[in-house]
Amino acid sequence: MLLHQTYKEQWTEKSKLIFRFIFSYVVLYIVLMFTSGLLETPFRWIGKAILGFNYNFDVSGYGSGDNTYAYITLFVNFALAILLTIIWSFFQRHIKDYNKAFYWLIVILRVFIFAAMLLYGVVKVFQIQFGPPSFVRLLQPLGEFSPMGLAWTYMGYSKGFGMFAGVMEILGGVLLVSRRTSTLGAFIVMGVMTQVAMMNLMFDIPVKLFSIHLIFMALIIFMTDISRFTNVFIKNKAVEHSNFYHPNTSKDYHRIIGNVKKILVPIILVASCILGCLGELNISDKNHRPHLYGIWETETFIKNNDTLPPIITEAERWRYLLIENKGGAVIKSMNDDLSGYIFVTDTIANKITMYDDSVSKDSLNLEFSYIKPNYLKLSGTLENDSITVVLSKKELDSITLISRKFRWINERPYNR
Repeated sequence: MLLHQTYKEQWTEKSKLIFRFIFSYVVLYIVLMFTSGLLETPFRWIGKAILGFNYNFDVSGYGSGDNTYAYITLFVNFALAILLTIIWSFFQRHIKDYNKAFYWLIVILRVFIFAAMLLYGVVKVFQIQFGPPSFVRLLQPLGEFSPMGLAWTYMGYSKGFGMFAGVMEILGGVLLVSRRTSTLGAFIVMGVMTQVAMMNLMFDIPVKLFSIHLIFMALIIFMTDISRFTNVFIKNKAVEHSNFYHPNTSKDYHRIIGNVKKILVPIILVASCILGCLGELNISDKNHRPHLYGIWETETFIKNNDTLPPIITEAERWRYLLIENKGGAVIKSMNDDLSGYIFVTDTIANKITMYDDSVSKDSLNLEFSYIKPNYLKLSGTLENDSITVVLSKKELDSITLISRKFRWINERPYNR
């Protein structure tokens, strides 16, 4: 191998050149990930003058990691890495080895990947990243899903599958903490993140650049110790003990570092689990369900004393009232348009404050009552119109995606 974690007294020119570029690129990538927003003015100039981006674009990307600014940053990252490699090669053309610098590069990669895997794993284990399908999703035709929306719903539907994916990410990250298991950890991260990257690519999820870079970083760690892997699994040969290089050979130092890892890693894992659990409780509807929680289907809709018929061309008639989270509701009209409302229930007075956030607030403008079990009547004024609505509560188990649970025995495929 051109680059290996064992000590080499004399590096080849090719190995030194590859190391300089990888070190420059990786360190710049990590630094720019946190600082590129501070360089907006020069980066915008590069985007327009060099890359030819003549349209307006936002720096943040609103959660997208593949926005225009990210590609400008990637271009700067690559260009600077080449420039630094050239300058570095000129001033250190006579140096014999980079054993110490390479050691610290591997340490940086292990710490960075561990942090990324822990973050991504925890938000999956505790169903923060992929939540269960919302009421809006459950009533949305499949053809209206975006590719990303389909993938998000697929991942969020099964909590167990999400937990499995998260545990594998955390496992790969934790194995990177110890140098002895870092090769195995890198191998697991490569497998897990390749699946993530393929989903990002094929379902148009805008985290493509970051997921591919995580694979690249794990690959660097894995390739520097690949000889042991190939000897065992491919060549069926015995593996000799690898004498990994370390700049500090003090036994006391290694004992202290080992003890620190044994203390800090469990603390970090426990703290992450506690924060993840609290995060899931905070966003889960199970702990924040409003009084009128459910999917309510309109039976009768009267507006300004006119009864509106249940036809798909009647845009003003409600089809569903979706009450899923405290403080809000969604109206799905007969033509499938969605409208969000502030929705606050006063259970003592049996009144509701309901209004569009873009208009002036109405206070306790609707009254509600139960005609019979699972039948709700709303009456009052909404946006200067008098309305009377009778709704029936839709049983969630009537939706196949909710009612169809896991079973060991299937006489035939249930594919609908």
